[in-house]
Amino acid sequence: MSRAVLSIGSNLGDRMAHLRSAVAALSPYLTAASPVFETPPWGPVAQQPFYNAVLLVSDRAAGPADWLSRAQACEQAADRVREQRWGPRTLDVDVITVDEVRSDDPELTLPHPRAAERAFVLVPWWSVDPEAQLPGRGSVLELMQALPADEVAAVRLLPAAELWP
Repeated sequence: MSRAVLSIGSNLGDRMAHLRSAVAALSPYLTAASPVFETPPWGPVAQQPFYNAVLLVSDRAAGPADWLSRAQACEQAADRVREQRWGPRTLDVDVITVDEVRSDDPELTLPHPRAAERAFVLVPWWSVDPEAQLPGRGSVLELMQALPADEVAAVRLLPAAELWP
């Protein structure tokens, strides 16, 4: 059984609809979904806030390349355009972890190399799996607590914004 953690985010168009489209596409594999959080954009590009969530997925036959392919298919279905690094997007689906796999492959580095630094990944992940571990880095809770308090506080729960079931 392959288990993966996927981070989904959107800050263009109907943000909630874009997140729901990823959940619908991944529903055969979905085991849990975090609530939706509104988060400030990350990086040097001025843009609108994101809606972010984390999905826990599993599949007997999937491996890291399969999760990446599924993530990219979700982005393509949402008309994701990659014009600017860290720029606005209709849908971003990042593969954060796949089992305990560690890889430096430039196509899919595992675990995600910056997940431990990003409150918009850690807060939703912890909300859906309080015992979660980022392979090679430690407890998601401890990683979250090590971030600047203002970054964590800026990740705000959207009341009644459930994606699944």
